[in-house]
Amino acid sequence: LCCQCGVAIPPNPANMCVGCLRAQVDITEGIPKQSTLHFCKQCERYLQPPGTWIQCSLESRELLALCLKKIKASLSRVRLIDAGFIWTEPHSKRLKVKLTVQKEVINGAVLQQVFVVEYIVQSQMCEDCHRIEAKDFWKAVVQVRQKTLHKKTFYYLEQLILKHRLHQNTLRIKEIHDGLDFYYSSKQQAQKMVDFLQCTVPSRSKSSQRLISHDIHSNVYNYKSTFSVEIVPICKDNVVCLSPKLAQSLGNMSQICVCIRVTSTIHLIDPSTLQIAEIDGNTYWRHPFNSLFHPKQLEEFIIMDINRVQEKKKGAGAGARSNKHTLAEAWVQKTSELNTDHQYFCCTHLGHILNPGDLVLGFDLANCNLNDEFANKMNPHHIPDVILIKKSYDRTKRQRRRNWKLKQLDRDREGMDTDDERQYQDFLEDLEEDEAIRKNVNIYRNADVPVESDTDDDGPPRISLAEMLEDLHISQDATGGEGASMMT
Repeated sequence: LCCQCGVAIPPNPANMCVGCLRAQVDITEGIPKQSTLHFCKQCERYLQPPGTWIQCSLESRELLALCLKKIKASLSRVRLIDAGFIWTEPHSKRLKVKLTVQKEVINGAVLQQVFVVEYIVQSQMCEDCHRIEAKDFWKAVVQVRQKTLHKKTFYYLEQLILKHRLHQNTLRIKEIHDGLDFYYSSKQQAQKMVDFLQCTVPSRSKSSQRLISHDIHSNVYNYKSTFSVEIVPICKDNVVCLSPKLAQSLGNMSQICVCIRVTSTIHLIDPSTLQIAEIDGNTYWRHPFNSLFHPKQLEEFIIMDINRVQEKKKGAGAGARSNKHTLAEAWVQKTSELNTDHQYFCCTHLGHILNPGDLVLGFDLANCNLNDEFANKMNPHHIPDVILIKKSYDRTKRQRRRNWKLKQLDRDREGMDTDDERQYQDFLEDLEEDEAIRKNVNIYRNADVPVESDTDDDGPPRISLAEMLEDLHISQDATGGEGASMMT
């Protein structure tokens, strides 16, 4: 019989039933039933004392381990058998952990007990987020520059940074007239950005550091580092003149070439032979060349007559030729000179998309002064009269039918030019026309624009729905409020 209540029980060392034993002894005494966790809402991390912030999702093993560490000293008196979360509302700022413990009590009897510890989640900003909010505290800056009038390369670079999420560690992004500045809290993060830039665009970099303070007793030095990255001053649709030595090393191609794309290398094509070549950053800085024209100097021509040309015989040592372009000979006339009989003859690499009567943008080399070191030394008979760059479409119609959009970096803008919107529209049109560039860019469907059928073959090139991503919108419900930011 139980020595307290007299109920018949199986014999045990304490000679008590379970109810009386629990009434006499509380093995959870001394273990706190309530505790506090600190959570940073900006970076969604939890504080692990004394000063470490760790990323944990709700009801994860990492968060359970963090909760148990808060009461680790009290749990040393008992034996922990099981632990698990009890579900709470994600925005309630409460976490409940159900613990099962055992302890040896009177005369060697082992008592097992289940209890709940409640954790209150309090908001506290971590040191990293403090520095980000201050916006003036930085240890390293990456200055990206390109000495051109057009920002196509920067728009492409912005999409690459967004796709690979390299902007997440930046304290601040500042835009100036010829580039971007990225500010970081550590030199290692800035070096990672420089390495990424050198892998994605042809560029060269220099670094320097300035001593801010130092402690002679502990030998601690505090530096601010600056990384300068210069991107080659060549953009898509530029006409360039190569040095004779470089043109010969690229397979005896013509010195006058068109840049069709800038990725990790400069992609050039010879419009008279379709010969293509790629120039990396190191080769460019050894044999530099400049663009012959600015994008504002593009003129509109109309195709009077065009004939596709069979592939010309390759010369000695000729390199590879483009399979995506078609060589053609065309007679063109400026739209500003339609009342005259003045026409120009030219070879073009756009034979696959041009037909008589089409409008096309190009550069007039016959009536201009070429202020270029290599072009001035060339035989005038080897310089074409006109170089056609791209087919011209109605821009207003393209904007109205564009059912996709891009994301942009959150940056401080200073000294903005009035034609930035026009340059951005040029970049969007390049994405529609060039499939190779689209593969490196995240394109999102714009739900505000209705989807039209793709049966218009004569219209401008368009991006198919299969290449678009659905933009993710997370909206807070009626019970969300401030606490909803805890959700991961």
